[in-house]
Amino acid sequence: MAKYILALDQGTTSSRAILFDRAQTIIGVAQREFTQYYPQEGWVEHDPMELYASQFATMMEVIAQSGISPADIGALGIANQRETTILWDRVTGQPIYNAIVWQCRRTAGIVDQLVADGLSDYIRDKTGLTPDAYFSGSKIAWILDQVAGARERARRGEILFGTVDTWLIWKLTGGKTHVTDYTNASRTMLFDIHKLDWDDTLLEALDIPREMLPQVWGSSEIYGYAEVQGVSVPIAGIAGDQQAALFGQCCFEGGQAKNTYGTGCFLLMHTGDTAYRSQNGLITTICAGISGLRPPYALEGSVFVGGASIQWLRDEMRLFPDSPDAEYHAGKVADTGGVYLVPAFTGLGAPRWDMYARGLLIGITRGTRREHVIRAALESIAYQSDDLITAMEKDTGEQITELKADGGASRNGLLMQFQADISNKNVRRPKISETTALGAAYLAGLATGMWSGLEEIRQLWECDEMFTPQMDEETRANLRHGWHKAVGRSLDWAER
Repeated sequence: MAKYILALDQGTTSSRAILFDRAQTIIGVAQREFTQYYPQEGWVEHDPMELYASQFATMMEVIAQSGISPADIGALGIANQRETTILWDRVTGQPIYNAIVWQCRRTAGIVDQLVADGLSDYIRDKTGLTPDAYFSGSKIAWILDQVAGARERARRGEILFGTVDTWLIWKLTGGKTHVTDYTNASRTMLFDIHKLDWDDTLLEALDIPREMLPQVWGSSEIYGYAEVQGVSVPIAGIAGDQQAALFGQCCFEGGQAKNTYGTGCFLLMHTGDTAYRSQNGLITTICAGISGLRPPYALEGSVFVGGASIQWLRDEMRLFPDSPDAEYHAGKVADTGGVYLVPAFTGLGAPRWDMYARGLLIGITRGTRREHVIRAALESIAYQSDDLITAMEKDTGEQITELKADGGASRNGLLMQFQADISNKNVRRPKISETTALGAAYLAGLATGMWSGLEEIRQLWECDEMFTPQMDEETRANLRHGWHKAVGRSLDWAER
């Protein structure tokens, strides 16, 4: 039996490869950051070739670093940044434009036109999504509009579309496999999550040829084979990063929830076979599921700027040299001194969905110090997540009593404690924080027999630390009131 599963975790700012054994022990990790491009205000791009190169390099690096034989790798699993859109030439394999990243706001006008055409409710009903530039559909249309001859070539099958998982698999299999999974397809704003097929009405509305779209499979199947140092390794798991994290946190049943604290923050609550139509600004999405079963559903709230606000303070504002320093500086003050940071740098996601909101720092006095601003940035992550929890409880009529936390910023104890305090929830952080990669590994391992089923995986999950609420209700209510007032000042700032 194979000894290892290799998980490729292709994120928004870096590519990582993590090698797990059967006991979910991490044998090796390799990571490389790649370039972020900002051609105009609100635009975000990646170079698809650099994405692949960085991911392939980490795969080779982790194998060399750990000293294992590729023959001992049972399967590859892929977790990826979702919605990011890549179009490429089927024959040459060359992208016809840079990848348009999920954060990018350039297609807001296209989405406004869909809404003006009366498609808002149709989009919600069919795709589970709120019409927004966040999703892939309008990004595809924009590239087809901008690149001369691209749409006609796409109709002839010469141009292919993929989210990042599709691009990586196409490259790793030498162009033999053009496929995605249900979780990623459900993020395109083109996929009927009830019929589990691309929706012709939305394809027509955006003038997107069906011929360019990948086949859609489950999240735990063998899709093709990657040549790794002369060994054919099955690619056997795919999930968008947030659904992968939900799976890695062993949230396999309705009512279980996790929040990932990464570049953005993503709260998902497993809802079983029920596809809730949110009345409170959330979206309905598809969960990663095991082979042979219809995929379950989840409610999701997406925060566009979570840990990215800390990166902004580090890189653009230069308030500290390293991200972990944020906790040290924030801990030097008891509170923010009345300062709130609303990090609406590229608009606001759930539950407000305002593409025209912009960032705001408010409550500044002569006594405001950098420590107050840093603490306000950390607290903004928890406030935004708390708004999602409130919306989720309203939609389902159920209380979330416990929140599983993961992602890079979950290592920040001050943030985790404030999340528990402001939300009045227990927050559990797992012993293995790499839950996105772990979820991809689980999916690949289940498809290839590394693990026997969900119960075996569930037994492997271990808690690292529990954060319990310490804040009184009056303080909590006052802080929430200030946050909501600050958010109100940031809405609809950019001129339409």
